[in-house]
Amino acid sequence: MLPGSLSHQRKPKPHEEARKRRRGLTICISGLSGTGKTTIGRKLAKLYGLKYISGGDALKEKARKLGYNVDEHGWWEGPEGRAFLKLRLKDPKFDKEVDAWLIQKAREGGFIIDSRTLSHLFGEGLDIKIWLLASERTRAERIAKRDGISLQEALMAVREKDERTREIYKRAYGFSMDDLSPYDLIVDTDALSPGEVVDAIRAVIEAMRARGELKL
Repeated sequence: MLPGSLSHQRKPKPHEEARKRRRGLTICISGLSGTGKTTIGRKLAKLYGLKYISGGDALKEKARKLGYNVDEHGWWEGPEGRAFLKLRLKDPKFDKEVDAWLIQKAREGGFIIDSRTLSHLFGEGLDIKIWLLASERTRAERIAKRDGISLQEALMAVREKDERTREIYKRAYGFSMDDLSPYDLIVDTDALSPGEVVDAIRAVIEAMRARGELKL
């Protein structure tokens, strides 16, 4: 896939009964660290009048209850965040509790949900499933700028987090995070600004709505 490109691989619509029970559109946005999930998710939520919730934020609240200082900037890439990744790998209860909560929110509807697992675990209950792509270097550059660390530090943090996260989901659920088949839309964000990414996603959503595949 070329930088800035977009792949639309629409899957069958969610079950009608599940959709009738919802209060509104439910979109899942996914991607590795530094792909822009939070920024894009919040922009889409504002655009479509939806609530934004994050699986990562929910996991941080689990960590807070264990005594971690999750308010530290760049926490996931820091020593405490890395330690919590190791704990999640040993005990899947943290992820499974968060994912059960996210599935409940997806059933309710009216959310942009930032999650790497939901499209695999509850794909039929989501209106649109989006995966954001970016090269390792681009992601590291974004994280280095965001957290005020060197590019080398960011690269090491990205590689460790990617590896640990893959292991966590493989061990907890048996799926590969590199399997993008559940996603309806894949956007390469390398050469795109956040606004351009939102515009690309919006164009697909509007096209789906025009075909009667979505009700906003």
